[in-house]
Amino acid sequence: MVDKMEKAVSAPVATPGIYNLGEPLRFKDVEQISGFVAETANPGQVVKVWTRHALISDEPLFHWLVDSLDGVIRHMAQKAGVGVSLRRADTVLLIIKPDNTAELWMDTAAVAVRCAVKRVIGTHTAVFEKDIADVTGMSFPCVEIGAEDKVFCIFREGWGFGLAFDFNPKGQLDLEGFQSLLGMLHRQLRYRHLYQAVTDPVVFGTLVAAGWFPFVEIITSEFRELARQAESGSDIAEIEPKIIAAFDAARLGSLFERWTAKPHFAARATLLKEAVEAFTDQKPASVIKIILTEIEGVLNDAHKAVNDGQGAKIRDLLAFAQASAEKLAGGPDTLFFPDAFGRYLSAHTFANFDPVAGTGTAGSRHAVGHGAASQDSYTMTRALQAILTIDQLAFYT
Repeated sequence: MVDKMEKAVSAPVATPGIYNLGEPLRFKDVEQISGFVAETANPGQVVKVWTRHALISDEPLFHWLVDSLDGVIRHMAQKAGVGVSLRRADTVLLIIKPDNTAELWMDTAAVAVRCAVKRVIGTHTAVFEKDIADVTGMSFPCVEIGAEDKVFCIFREGWGFGLAFDFNPKGQLDLEGFQSLLGMLHRQLRYRHLYQAVTDPVVFGTLVAAGWFPFVEIITSEFRELARQAESGSDIAEIEPKIIAAFDAARLGSLFERWTAKPHFAARATLLKEAVEAFTDQKPASVIKIILTEIEGVLNDAHKAVNDGQGAKIRDLLAFAQASAEKLAGGPDTLFFPDAFGRYLSAHTFANFDPVAGTGTAGSRHAVGHGAASQDSYTMTRALQAILTIDQLAFYT
């Protein structure tokens, strides 16, 4: 039954002024749910049961599981004499306690989204979409969730829903892991256009052929328009002047500060500053010559720092960059797109060229280093792509 008298118990508030919007519905004498059956089984037959999972509403399984949970919650509510409809809620959090009580939070629990950001942001400072580099977690900071609790969450993001649950069969809830699952779902829903661009071979191939990638600096700003151009088959070159114009001295200065905060970049500060100033002065050849020849050095220094001073060849350096990004971001499925960036580096920045056929362009470090890039390929577009490539490595290493 619903306990209407007892006040909600909240964990200590992490930040003063952050509170839940209301109380949860509290139920008693709740049956303990063990999970969701993964397959049909006859009596006495061994059956697989999902006890921990995360998925978005694009997947057919989502609707089966949500309909099942909706039935369970409706049954709890009917026993308590109250009406509940999950369909009208944006965020639903169900917590089942080991003493057979439960809390149902429906759009009343405070929500915190953990993000990696592109710049230094002070306490109580507004964060804008353009500041976000990645989404790594989602939590309920004012809700008490115990180690023996079972948790289930459905939330809306944009035009889709995320679903995650952990029925905690061992009584040792990995709350941090659950919050990371919610962050992954939030990321996939909010930035689905990025995932679609990277996973679609035609769109991604078109972007890479033009030298573009969902670089961290542009994922929440200019990249959306780039992806639309590629998806529609329109000429990407049409919007490139607008993107180049968006990188004024102030924005480039922010990038430079980010680079020099890393030791393996700081050792090249003078050269990198010259490259940034050359871009502002619209001297793409100088930008490209400096940046593309320094990328390998940056990677090598980062590799030496964690491998007892041992350097590596470019093939191993690219694998190192990908592994470093996955480690820093907490996995391969993040907005850093380490696997896709590895493919981009191999197919574009470190692409091989045919010196006889003269196929080298200023987008290729090998062609530039061997003086084999055609003069007309030293463009401001290629210069910006080189800057964004080395900027990406500042997040990776």
